[in-house]
Amino acid sequence: MTTPDTAAHPITTDVVIVGAGPCGLFAVFELGLLDLKCHLVDILDKPGGQCAELYPEKPIYDIPAIPEISGQGLTDGLMAQIAPFKPVFHLGQMAEKLERQANGRWTLVTDTGTVFDAQCIVVAAGGGSFMPKKPPVPGIDDYEGTSVFYSVRRMEDFRGKDLVIVGGGDSALDWTLNLQPLAKSLTLVHRRNEFRAAPDSVSKMRALEAAGKIRFHAGQIKGLQGANGILEAVEIEDSEGGVAALPCERLLPFFGLTMKLGPLANFGLNLERNLIPVDTEKFETDQPGIFAVGDICTYPGKLKLILSGFHEAALMSRQAFRYCRPNEKLRFEYTTSSSSLQEKLGVQEPKEAKRA
Repeated sequence: MTTPDTAAHPITTDVVIVGAGPCGLFAVFELGLLDLKCHLVDILDKPGGQCAELYPEKPIYDIPAIPEISGQGLTDGLMAQIAPFKPVFHLGQMAEKLERQANGRWTLVTDTGTVFDAQCIVVAAGGGSFMPKKPPVPGIDDYEGTSVFYSVRRMEDFRGKDLVIVGGGDSALDWTLNLQPLAKSLTLVHRRNEFRAAPDSVSKMRALEAAGKIRFHAGQIKGLQGANGILEAVEIEDSEGGVAALPCERLLPFFGLTMKLGPLANFGLNLERNLIPVDTEKFETDQPGIFAVGDICTYPGKLKLILSGFHEAALMSRQAFRYCRPNEKLRFEYTTSSSSLQEKLGVQEPKEAKRA
C-alpha cells in the first residue's frame, strides 16, 4: 500500500528498504517471513525499478522455473507475493540523509521530508537512483522545485496553472492527458510530430488538440523567462529557427531517466567504483545494520542477476532479524512444510479456525 507522508512524526519500522525494484520487493518477502515490517522508498512513481520503468514489456529469460516473463509481469508477481506482509511504499521520493541514533537505530530522511526510525536499512537501489535527464537550457537550475519539475508528485500542485510539457514519450503524453483537466492552459512541446508513446495516448492527445483543449508545438525549448525562481514564459525554437515565447508557470520536461548514485554516496558507506562492498554471509556493509542487495552491492564473484539479488535478500534477512529481534530465537523453516509460514502467507487456515 502507499501512504501519505508527513514529517511531523517519524515513521517507526523494523526495516526501510531503499529501492522498490525486484530485489527490494523480494527482500520484503524474506523479511516478512520473519515477521519484520518494511517500508520502501523509491524515486519512481511505481514499484518495479528498472523492470517496470525501462523494459516493462521486454521478456526476461533467466528467472528460475519461469521460461519467459516480462519486466512488468515479474513486478506484478512479486507484488502479489508480498501482499500478505502489507509493506508500505513511499514513492516519488529519494532517500537523502541517513544518521545513526545513540541507541543504534537509524534515522532516514527523504527529499520530501519523510522521516523514518528503523533498526535496519537495506539498500536495494540497483545502479543507484533514477535521475531525470535535464534539458540543456541556461539557468534552468534556478527554477527547479518552484517552476520546473521533472516528475508529478501531487497533481493538485498544477491546478489552474499555465503548463508546458516537453517530451514525446509515454510520460509526456500520459501527463498531458492527466493534467489537462486541471490546467488553466496546457502546451505540449516535442521536437517533431512523431511520438514514441502508446498510439492510444497519441490519439487522445490529438483529439484534445483538435478540440482546442491543448496546444502542440513542434520545436525545442531554448530559453526561460522569469526571475527569482518564478517562471513566466518559455522560449521555443521551431525547425526553421524561429523562436516563440509561450506563457508558462510550470514547466515539466520529460526527457527520460539516467542512473546516478545520488545521495547514497553521502551515507558514509565504504564504496568501490560507486558500488557498496558487502560480506557474503550477511550482505552487510561496513556499517552494522545497513545491508545492500542487488546490483548496488559488490563482492568477489558478484553476478548482476536478479536471481543473485534474491539469494542475497534471503541471507540478509537472517542478520536483520538478529538486530530487530535480539531476544528471539531464529528458526529456519521451509514454506513447503511450515504451517506457521503458510499461515502468514494466507495459504493455510489459522490454528484457531481449524479447532473451531
